Amino acid sequence: MKETLTRSLSGLLYVTLLVGSLFFQHALIIVFFIFGLLCLAEFKKLIQLKSVVPYIIFTVIYIIFGYWRLFMNSSMGIDEATQILMVISIFVHLLLVKDLFSEKVIPMFESKRYILTTFYISSAFIFLILIPYYKNEYSPKLLLGSFIIVWVNDTFAYLVGKNFGKQKLFPSISPKKTVEGFLGGLLFACIASYFIFTYTETLTFNNWLILSVIISFIGTIGDLIESKFKRQAGVKDSGVIMPGHGGLLDRFDSVIFAAPFIYLFLRILQYVS
Repeated sequence: MKETLTRSLSGLLYVTLLVGSLFFQHALIIVFFIFGLLCLAEFKKLIQLKSVVPYIIFTVIYIIFGYWRLFMNSSMGIDEATQILMVISIFVHLLLVKDLFSEKVIPMFESKRYILTTFYISSAFIFLILIPYYKNEYSPKLLLGSFIIVWVNDTFAYLVGKNFGKQKLFPSISPKKTVEGFLGGLLFACIASYFIFTYTETLTFNNWLILSVIISFIGTIGDLIESKFKRQAGVKDSGVIMPGHGGLLDRFDSVIFAAPFIYLFLRILQYVS
């Protein structure tokens, strides 16, 4: 009972901070900067990187991408930089997918540690604060809808997997995940996309439906990749900052991996609309 209460309270605090910050631009940038630093610290510990350089890189690029539009009143230059960051980040993500399926352990040579802290963790938080600026105007409901899809997918993947799961999804990395759980999470995420479309009035239903598939599929891969990092590090959780939940990276792993793909999808919509 006490553990359930602790888990509920820490989860409520996390959701309150996240959702509350979405509706104020400066609060969003500040809160996600703190979240990014905490996730970066947990990830550095997983990959055994003690250098402070990743913090410096994250701070510099986060401030540039986060405040350029607010203070320069122009997107000139930053759009091109964002596209370059997106291409590199997606390329690094695809390399991680390759490592997930083809390598027993993810190779961790020195330069790769810095590449991952920059283009896997740091860049993800940049895309998260850029997602609300779809069509160059601040729309927090886009990011809120994306997080809701992640939460619905995670919740129902767990519930369906626990009650009906038989076929293991990736037993060598995450023994508890099942194919039935994955499909259940995907199904309910797609159902949730209709309600998000109805109440946010942002994207069309078809677009939210596609986004729910993207987030569910890619987010699950992100969860598996973080599980592989934890297995290599010999730990159950990425940290202890959220009692009953583990580390903040454990809560962000899906959306961190999905973030550049969400942003890419929104940019494609912007060009074709």
